[in-house]
Amino acid sequence: MAELTVDITYGTALLEAARETGKEEQIKEEGFQVVDILEKEDELQKFIAYPAISAAEKKKVIGEIFEGRVCNELLNFMYILVDKRRAGRFESIMKVYRELLEREEGVSYGTAYSVVKLSDERLRQLEEQTSRLMRRNVKLTNEIDAKLMAGVKVLVEGKIIDASYRKKFDEMAVQLKAN
Repeated sequence: MAELTVDITYGTALLEAARETGKEEQIKEEGFQVVDILEKEDELQKFIAYPAISAAEKKKVIGEIFEGRVCNELLNFMYILVDKRRAGRFESIMKVYRELLEREEGVSYGTAYSVVKLSDERLRQLEEQTSRLMRRNVKLTNEIDAKLMAGVKVLVEGKIIDASYRKKFDEMAVQLKAN
């Protein structure tokens, strides 16, 4: 829970700084490029997260790698995270930043639960169907839930759309008991 609060605090601060300079989209794009690099370069990620390495050393390496490749606002933000010992939260903070930015643009995030992993095409279809139903742009991630038996269950902003066979069986059981 504390990590989520940290992510929201820093994500909100980054969005406010981006608004002041009009670089909301640029920071989002460059921030996720940095996330991709950190995911691919495991040694760099370990270096940045290692507590025995000084903040000055970490900032020097970050500057050598990213200066001129990302805007100064994002680079300075990364330095702040190093100083505050929050650099390991960069990816989570960027996700919060994106969600805050896209929420302002009318995008909602949710999760599609299924018994097996959904194809990208099926997930896109669910996003379109859910977007029409909720009258806003919905982006979904997929999580596995073996209890569903078959079908899907979609959770967006606390609302559940349950098209699982488990729900259908439960409804039939209630009807049979009533008869």
